[in-house]
Amino acid sequence: MPLQKYILIMAEHLIISESESKDERYNTLFEQIKALVEDETDTIANMANIAAMIQETFHFWWTGFYRVLDGVLVLGPFQGPLACTRIKKGKGVCGTAWTENRTQVVPDVEQFPGHIACSSASKSEIVVPLHNKDGQVWGVLDIDSEFLNTFDTIDQLWLERISELLC
Repeated sequence: MPLQKYILIMAEHLIISESESKDERYNTLFEQIKALVEDETDTIANMANIAAMIQETFHFWWTGFYRVLDGVLVLGPFQGPLACTRIKKGKGVCGTAWTENRTQVVPDVEQFPGHIACSSASKSEIVVPLHNKDGQVWGVLDIDSEFLNTFDTIDQLWLERISELLC
């Protein structure tokens, strides 16, 4: 059976091999996310499933979304421990990604000026801005790891591609 057809059939069952490289796991994950969200118009439902799929694949400390509402980032669907509910523009890694309109890769959150410690277990972080069709930031994808130096250019590339599926 062709992989694309298999992915469409298995869209509600995540299939990732732990023996694959990180790049291969992201590629497989991307295709499954794409198949799952392509016919779903509810953004919250898609964010919930994407957070769950990323979390299940990579077992990060925290994976979730914040949406821009009334001039602040407001917590959206996530997987992991309790999180900050609201983040001001320009504050912390999430607010900085929003303000600068670019992905933030932070190897050590203790070295990030103004880091917001929602959890003391978080050691490294990546935040990807979510853009609408006009290029405006409407939210962010935020992922924390309990280990230093977790995120690299592979994570950035694939998480930016995944985020584009929410446009």
